[in-house]
This record gives sequence, C-alpha cells and structure tokens, in this order.
Amino acid sequence: MLWPFTLIGGGAGYAIASIPGAMLGALLGQALDRRLHVQSLAELRERLAGRKVPRDDELIFILLGRVAKTDGRVVDGHIQQARVEMRRLDLSEPATRRAIAAFNRGKDGRDNLRVHLMRLKNQPHAAEGLLRACWRMAWADGRASRGERELIVSWGKWLGWTAEKVEALSATEDEQRSRSPASSGGEYQEALRLLGVRSDAEPAQIKRAYRRLLSRHHPDKVAGSGASPVQVRDATEKTRDLHHAYAVVRERRGFR
Repeated sequence: MLWPFTLIGGGAGYAIASIPGAMLGALLGQALDRRLHVQSLAELRERLAGRKVPRDDELIFILLGRVAKTDGRVVDGHIQQARVEMRRLDLSEPATRRAIAAFNRGKDGRDNLRVHLMRLKNQPHAAEGLLRACWRMAWADGRASRGERELIVSWGKWLGWTAEKVEALSATEDEQRSRSPASSGGEYQEALRLLGVRSDAEPAQIKRAYRRLLSRHHPDKVAGSGASPVQVRDATEKTRDLHHAYAVVRERRGFR
C-alpha cells in the first residue's frame, strides 16, 4: 500500500536533510495519512478532485447505481431492487437518504471505484456481500447483460477474487431469484420459521429475533472462534438466508 503523505514526507525530508530528514518526514507523513484516512495516491487524487470518500453503507449503493446504469438506462426493476437492498440492510432514515444519494452518485460513473474496493481486499465477507448485491441488481431486470457481468467480474478481481469465483456467485443469486419470488406465501411461512417467530408477532419482536440470530451466525464471529472453513461457509449461507427471510417478512408486513 502506498501511503501518499508518507512518500511525500520521506522524499521532501531526504531532499532537505538526507536520511535523518527522510525518516522524520516519513513519520510525519504517516501520521497525516492515518489522520486523514488516505491509503493511496489514487485516493488522494479523489479527495483533491472533491469526491468524498464513501462510508461502507454508501459504497454498496454506489456500486448498485453503477450496475443499474451499465446498459444506459435505469429501469423500474433496478429501483425496486435498490429498495429491497435498503430493507435488507435495515437502514435508518438518515442512512436510507445517504443510500439514495449514493445510488444516484453511482449512476454518474465518476468515482474511481478501484480505490475504494481495494480497501476491502482483506475483508472477504464484506467483499462477498458487495458482489452478491451487485449480482442481484444485475438480475433485477430479468437478465445479467454482458456489460454488467464484465463490470462485476472486474470489481471482483480488485477485491482479490478470480473471475470463476465471481461468476459462481451470479449463478447462485439467479437460482435463488428464480426459485423464491417475494410474493410466495410458502416463502413467507418459511421466512417466519427461519426467524423463529409467529405470523402475529409484533415488528419489534421480529426485529429482535432477526438481530439475535444474525449475531449468533455472523461469519466474522464464527471465524473468530476458530471454526473450520466449512463452518464459516455455512455461517455465511445462514446469514444470507436470514437477510433474505427478514426482507420477505418486512415486505409482507409493511414495516421498516
């Protein structure tokens, strides 16, 4: 990782006072990099161009906006899918407003997304969540176009994934989409069963059950307890099922 102010400070220090100056300049530059959270020269250029570094809950919607606009036109299915993702993440009202702004920001296509995605290269679970959401957006209009596929695969490579692994996520998301439409009564009952709540449960009770299960099965928590790769993968799938179940129940019951 090239810390820009560290490099600039080291170079300037060397020019002024040789090696001792370089060491002092690099230390001062590193302190500035950490304070400003600047991790690369490309990110510094983004800052200087006036592009605000997105929060984690904004980055996903910037990506979704970019996917939706890939073929030149955002259709109603894309808008509906963005709303589904907002419900899936259980966003607060301020976070929802930020997500809408981020989605629109993604559509303009001016962000250097490589800068932001490279920061998640060592966070496999966060990376998988982003890629899955992008595939769901790609399939929102009933098909994942060649342009959308190439875009998501390129993002996966920046995250450290192989093209084959990224494409495999597309297949699983399409299979789930075709297998379980949100309007299905059977799916609603299955979602209630997975969350462990009754059909007459209050929204607050459903939300508590969802969060309790999410905390218990989150892959990061399972991985931290020394679980095997298979157990972590199972936890990832369980977490995805919980997200989907909660989204189904919220849509059917009409609560935030």
